[in-house]
Amino acid sequence: MKSNESLQKEVQDAIKWEPLLEAAEIGVTVKDGIVTLTGTVDSYIKKTEAEDAAKRVAGVKAIVENIVVKYGDFGVKNDNDIAKEVLNAFKWNWQVPNDKITIKVEKGWVNLDGKVNWNYQKDAAKTAIKNLLGVNGVINNIKVSSDVKDAVEKGAIERAIARNWSINDQDIQVKVSGNRVTLTGTVGSIFQKDEATRIAWNAPGVWFVDNNLEIEYDYMLVD
Repeated sequence: MKSNESLQKEVQDAIKWEPLLEAAEIGVTVKDGIVTLTGTVDSYIKKTEAEDAAKRVAGVKAIVENIVVKYGDFGVKNDNDIAKEVLNAFKWNWQVPNDKITIKVEKGWVNLDGKVNWNYQKDAAKTAIKNLLGVNGVINNIKVSSDVKDAVEKGAIERAIARNWSINDQDIQVKVSGNRVTLTGTVGSIFQKDEATRIAWNAPGVWFVDNNLEIEYDYMLVD
């Protein structure tokens, strides 16, 4: 069992353990497994790294991310320059079908739209933007619409989950309806919940994944 105080300390340590975030001033508060991150960082990738570090801590049920990106003079760029760099980043990333994605940049926020065949392509588009200076955030509205016409195999997803060491002993049920996969049951961490989603998206023909998994963890209710 973990108290709010001990979970807070573990999240703080996880953030500080990342070399990119060692000197970052990120505030962490915890209430019954809900972690709130605050503070200011000088790049978008630091913001995402802090969130990812918190997700990997056992006992974290949800994250409220209120970190602000504020660039110094060196990192400030106008929206037109950011758009050009995003297009260039897509061009050199073989995982991103840039001819299927449209970009809009407003006040440093990059909006992505379009349709791709696989979810990894949608994720790759967002990942390609992480290191770009001037970016304040990414809104990923890309849709997945697979060319695969075969029915999604429920058994194949269940076997893939069973093969994964991090979630194979969790209580996960898989339901398939057309191109939609629904996951229900319980897992012990956000990492495990995200991993189950990733596995489901890897199945050919999947257009939608509804992750209704609940995170269960025992807490000592101590403020």
